[in-house]
Amino acid sequence: MSGFTNTLLSGDGPRSRVLTALLAVIVGVLALAPFLFDGAQAINTAAKICVFIVLAASYDLLLGYTGIVSFAHTMFFGIGAYGVGLAFHFWGPTWTAGLAGLGIALTAGLILALAIGFVSLRVKAIFYAMITLAVASAFAILAGQLSDFTGGEDGRSFRVPELLRPTTMLFQMPLTGMSVTGRIATYYLIALAAAAIFLGALRIVNSPFGRVLQAIRENEFRAGALGFDVVAYRTIGNCLAAAMAVLAGALYALWLRYVGPDTTLSFAIMLDILLMVVIGGMGTLYGSVIGATIFILAQSYLQKLMVIASSAFKGVPLLPDIFHPDRWLLWLGVLFVLSVYFFPTGLVGTLRARAALQKD
Repeated sequence: MSGFTNTLLSGDGPRSRVLTALLAVIVGVLALAPFLFDGAQAINTAAKICVFIVLAASYDLLLGYTGIVSFAHTMFFGIGAYGVGLAFHFWGPTWTAGLAGLGIALTAGLILALAIGFVSLRVKAIFYAMITLAVASAFAILAGQLSDFTGGEDGRSFRVPELLRPTTMLFQMPLTGMSVTGRIATYYLIALAAAAIFLGALRIVNSPFGRVLQAIRENEFRAGALGFDVVAYRTIGNCLAAAMAVLAGALYALWLRYVGPDTTLSFAIMLDILLMVVIGGMGTLYGSVIGATIFILAQSYLQKLMVIASSAFKGVPLLPDIFHPDRWLLWLGVLFVLSVYFFPTGLVGTLRARAALQKD
């Protein structure tokens, strides 16, 4: 069993008992989320975690393994979402339309990533970051202005294939009597796709190609002196990360059954991805699982917890105002600062370092 797990994880296990336990809990809860929790918010949160694990992992592949700082990741996320969403909207809720939209989005995303890579990756990191920011901003403006096609700021709602519709009743669980609907089928489609993409990314970073990317990140001049084409490797890494972001966007659109600038192209999403990677730990991939889970849970439930805290401190001077639900973003920022201060290499990096010290 351990040999199979080692093969599945491409020989790159968590390397920490605490991290292994955390990952097992997250995977277990996500696998059973539709049956463990009642209400729409819980399954929405679980689906969003699955999508953002892929998105954060794709950015970690770019930043943590390749050393590229890009602000265009939400553009690729949006391309995937718009590709699938507009295909369903204009061509009808069929599997053929969805796959065609995904194919077009992947092709467009790869061409853009290739063009940006060849044109921009020869410049210094800060200039590349600014170029990607400009391209992403231009794409977001374009999506908002082409209202006849994209729906503009209002976006587009669309229908999905009948199997994936919330009103579709598939079957009932024999023991619990719980109804399995198209909504649950959509959730498991997203969860399984996210798991497959994540394991594929783990395989990439642990391949000879991934080792070269890490070598370029550590010292690009030495890597170039050894005969590796730095620009070509970085461009391929950029394309792989873009493809993962496109797939994440397609999954997110499939879950929301809506696509719009605020849900996929907002710069706030870019900041969220960066926070997830930093909190979890750059250059680990497992950090995307931990970071996305913590961030999405805080984003979804911190405000509710603050309502409870504010009520509990009622009558105590200042505390009800400090824990007022409207200040949840302030406390989210405080949590981020504390996580960076106490875990400078991210949660995964810190846990792995402690495990290595205990072995020594």
